[in-house]
Order: sequence, then C-alpha cells, then structure tokens
Amino acid sequence: MQTVEGAIEASIAQSAIIEKQGQKRIFKIIVIGDSNVGKTCLTFRFCSGKFPDKTEATIGVDFREKVVKVENETLKLQLWDTAGQERFRKSMIPHYYRNVHAVVFVYDVTKTSSFDNLTHWISECNQHKLGEGIPRILVGNKCDDQRNAVVPTNTAQRFADNHNMPLFETSAKDDSESDHVEAIFMTLAHKLRSSRPMMPPTSNRNSLNMSRNNSQSDQNLRCCF
Repeated sequence: MQTVEGAIEASIAQSAIIEKQGQKRIFKIIVIGDSNVGKTCLTFRFCSGKFPDKTEATIGVDFREKVVKVENETLKLQLWDTAGQERFRKSMIPHYYRNVHAVVFVYDVTKTSSFDNLTHWISECNQHKLGEGIPRILVGNKCDDQRNAVVPTNTAQRFADNHNMPLFETSAKDDSESDHVEAIFMTLAHKLRSSRPMMPPTSNRNSLNMSRNNSQSDQNLRCCF
C-alpha cells in the first residue's frame, strides 16, 4: 500500500507520462462515505478479486490502481479511499479532491446514519467543484446481511434519482457478488472512456483532465435507476 505522499507523487509522474507519450489514459476515482461502510473492501475486491483478510479503519488515504481494457483501449483506474472520520482526513482533503474524474458514494444498507450522511458527502464534493458534471454513482454495500438491512431500495432509489446518479446494491464480502463489484467499476470505466474533458489541458504537470459524464449503456447489471 502506497503512502499518501507516494500516491500524489505517482499521480504527478503519471500525468507527465500522459503528456509526453499520450498512450495510457489515467482516471482518478474517489470513494467516499462514512467510516465502516466498506469503501476499502470494495476497492480491494475490485483490484484484488477477493475480500481482505483483515479489515481496519483507514487512517488518511488508501490508494489502489487497476489497469483495465475498455473497447481495445487500456485505461488505468486510480482508486482513492479516504477515512470517514474527520480527524483522520482533514489534512488530506485538498489532495484527495484534486483532479478527480469520478466519484463513488458508499453507504451501508444496515446502517441508516450512513445513508442519511450522504447529503454531507455530496455537499463536500460540491464545495470542491465536483458536481454533476462528472460521473457519480451510489453504492449500497453489505447487501449480504439482508436480515439487518434497514435502508429500503426504493428510498435509496429516490435519493439517487434526486441527485442524478445510478444506484447499485452489492456486497464486497460475498464471493458470489464479486462479478457485480467488478461490473460497477467497469461501468464507470466505460463512462470515463467515452467522456470528454470539462477543461482544456493545462501546463501544470499535476493536472489530470476532469471529465464530463457522457451516456453509456449500463446493461446486464443489477442496477437501480
């Protein structure tokens, strides 16, 4: 696992490679939500194909990468997962929200407060100019624990509709859901690939192109619209 400083340095170096070679596009995706909703487990499942053996609260920022192929183009997805607790993330916020291409909001279907707090996370994104102009999706995690689920799908769907986001319900823990977790992030990769830059390229080596959501079919997913 890279440190925050290492991740930022890597992002700068990779931006320079894009400008110099123009070969592989890199997209920064941030995963946000309350502590213990399973953000790290979702990114771990997508990047490693399994549930982590040990789960601990994120301190600062977790950083993972995965290279994917979308319609014969190779893309690199950078997944940034921040601590849900304010005392662990306050100093990281400026770096975390810089040069973001897509946002994944996560809540725990067994914890009402994590769903209620989504308005805070959306507000924070808007404050950092990450509005509806970039792809945003909503993920209800821990669907394997149906017995304790307290956030109804129709309630989450209304919320997603009001904020112009697709809703996905899944489980990072359940092995039978691994393909679904993969499909969620690959749907985002398809959206990013077909998107166009919101801003023209700048001379700043640490600037990655921001993207605007351009419609892409989300077929064959258990997704709620």
